[in-house]
Amino acid sequence: MVPSDLFLKSMNLVHRVVLKLSGGRLGWKAMKMPVLELTTTGRKSGEPRSVMLTSPVQEGDTIVIVASRGGGDNHPAWFLNLRDKPEVEVKYQGKAQQPMVATIAAEEERTRLWPQITEAYKGYADYQTRTDREIPVVLLTPAPAAPAS
Repeated sequence: MVPSDLFLKSMNLVHRVVLKLSGGRLGWKAMKMPVLELTTTGRKSGEPRSVMLTSPVQEGDTIVIVASRGGGDNHPAWFLNLRDKPEVEVKYQGKAQQPMVATIAAEEERTRLWPQITEAYKGYADYQTRTDREIPVVLLTPAPAAPAS
């Protein structure tokens, strides 16, 4: 069963409350994966939009996230936002928020990463069986430093 939008939003709220009430001591791991807060720019509103996500794979400074939406047939809103505006902010495992750039993995990169992703969390393989869309994999990399003036 694919989770409803209300369920997903409720889980995000609960996650944020746990982080706040614990002073950030709890909530930076879920299902043995690191948790991050991704802030995108709303593609319609232009307003900041934040969501709590897990990262099944990390490679150096690159954080890998998966736009699974629990195997739903539609892409999550955060994915559509970063597809249109890849400049994002990421708060990762309780560290300070930092600017990053989101890149949707090309087929070859997705093919390489998918076995690592499903090994880290078997649920992603199940999610892929629930939908006809190919679940996108997104790479978050540190934004280039602004040139000194």
